[in-house]
Amino acid sequence: MQAVDTILSGGVVVTMDKQFELFQDGAIAIHADKIVAVGTKDDVLAAYSSKNVVDCGGKYILPGLVNAHTHVPMTLLRGLADDLRLDVWLIGYVMPVEREFVTPEFCRLGTQIACAEMIRSGVTSFADMYYFESEIAQATADAGLRGVLGQSILKFPAPDADTYEDSLDYTRRFIERWKGHPLITPAVAPHAPYTNTDDTMRLCADLAVEYDVPLLIHIAETANEVDDSIEEFGLRVVERMDGSSVQLFRAKTLCAHCVHIKPFEMRILHDRKATVAHCPSSNLKLASGIAPVAQMLKHDVTVGIGTDGPASNNDLDMFEEIHLAAILAKTQANDPTTLPARQALLMATRQGAEALFLGDKTGSLEVGKLADVIVIDANVAHNMPQFNRDPEAVYSRIVYAAKSSDVRHVLCNGRWLMRDRELLTLDEASLLEEARAYALQVDTFMRAREESVLSKLVAVSELEQAESYEVQVKARIADEVIIDKLLKHPDTQIIRFNHYRQYDSYFLFDDEGRERVRYREDDKIDDHGEVESVRSRLTYSVPTTEREFDQAVLLFRSRFIADATRPVRFYREYFQPLHERQLEKDRRRWHILFQGVLYYLNLDQLLKPQVDGLFIELKSRTYSMKDADVKAQRVQEMLEILGIQPGDIIHRHYIEMVKDTAVAGD
Repeated sequence: MQAVDTILSGGVVVTMDKQFELFQDGAIAIHADKIVAVGTKDDVLAAYSSKNVVDCGGKYILPGLVNAHTHVPMTLLRGLADDLRLDVWLIGYVMPVEREFVTPEFCRLGTQIACAEMIRSGVTSFADMYYFESEIAQATADAGLRGVLGQSILKFPAPDADTYEDSLDYTRRFIERWKGHPLITPAVAPHAPYTNTDDTMRLCADLAVEYDVPLLIHIAETANEVDDSIEEFGLRVVERMDGSSVQLFRAKTLCAHCVHIKPFEMRILHDRKATVAHCPSSNLKLASGIAPVAQMLKHDVTVGIGTDGPASNNDLDMFEEIHLAAILAKTQANDPTTLPARQALLMATRQGAEALFLGDKTGSLEVGKLADVIVIDANVAHNMPQFNRDPEAVYSRIVYAAKSSDVRHVLCNGRWLMRDRELLTLDEASLLEEARAYALQVDTFMRAREESVLSKLVAVSELEQAESYEVQVKARIADEVIIDKLLKHPDTQIIRFNHYRQYDSYFLFDDEGRERVRYREDDKIDDHGEVESVRSRLTYSVPTTEREFDQAVLLFRSRFIADATRPVRFYREYFQPLHERQLEKDRRRWHILFQGVLYYLNLDQLLKPQVDGLFIELKSRTYSMKDADVKAQRVQEMLEILGIQPGDIIHRHYIEMVKDTAVAGD
């Protein structure tokens, strides 16, 4: 009789091997880090002995669950900003907080808390994508879990790198440090096509191929991502990644989400041996959609199940994900036979391991595989009674009724991580105390940011200039021909002319409009009346008059400008203004030198809401009070040339001439 370290005896052994063998009164023998026997209780106990025989009667013995996609340090951001769209949540809240708080220590603590949560819910392997991944690797190894850990790479600065070149250098060192570790598989993780360029993604694929490590990436998570890819590149996301400029799938690629992919893209993934991580809870919570999992499986794509990060799910409970994956596929197909329970459990065990490119090591209870094993309680109220007419009913009992709280024991790599619900490798109480301290810091930061519209703007934009002063005058005119008096004046030189159709959305944050953010889309019109180009800008202003010259020319200040890189809907949902006003106008703009000084002459017609008449604006930027005084005098001269009378001068902004078009909270 052979002596082994541990025997799990009795209960139902659910192997999840290729034959889907079940042993109703079964046992498995474990020695060192390997499974050495799987079979009936009588057979195993006849051949093996151990000082550590664990009675598993009334329980299920399963392979450890595989979480195919997550961001484990984001346990420290759980619940930070819920019920928002993906772009608002990610760009408006998560990334600004990450820039402020993500450090090696943040990643260590967040990972440890995640490991505690995953062990408690029966996860033994997971795929991660985040920053400071070497710290995550150390925390994961110390906790005893198995991780495929991807170092994030983006085209813009990240918490752990100022440039993508720095990220690639870090990733190379990370791979060399951890490759060959018994628990850690280092990986390369370009975050997504929309946060990278073709060049950076190609370099990531080069690095993954060079070291023969996996590549993790988000793919086609939202419809907007696909639409933007088609508009910019003329290709859907998967076909763009497969194209000659990137050739991403030459690496062992795990694609998270794939919510919006077509059958021909599924064929590409299958042919390139790329795998998919399905994240049902996160996709539903962020309203990204329902991934066509049943279709992917019909195309023989390897699909695992992931929780996504705990800031977008908001937990790491794989039992919830397995359950949801099964019932969502049925609803989507309008067919209750779609994705049966056994298939759903397979996606979280053997097929999940295959999705992580670990299928030869873990994911099923087979002799020679690593001892990643969980034991869950079968005799609980929510899983009773049990009908044994069909032996395979065990799969439906696990998928449709079992809870993460049913997990009693967890082993990974032959090491006990939890026995009788007691964590053995982590001090959960002290970790949670540390998490509370981080929450206080984040709350303080967020409160300060939310109190200032400008701070919120800075968080999502790169300001072009911090402050600007401008002298300007606005007047109503009866006929546009009068501007010829100025344009043809001997003191005037025309530098440039542009014609725009401008669409303005003004966000107001109190009834007095003391702070404003304007989103402007400038459609440049060519000589044929067609749109030649489009530019979007954000302007933050406090509409106070710094000084008034001759009761006509005004000096304004506090104007901040940034490129609008997101649609107006994003900024509306992000800023959540009290009031919103819409304005559409036709603008003809001349850049002129008057007596050698640059001014802008605008001829405006308000189209929506329609306001009778035409308006002219004369304005010039200024940088000192003395300069402003000189420029204001010249503006007065130009008004005289134009024949503008004091009664024609308008002291109000355009938005003050129109009514609210949308009011939040009314």
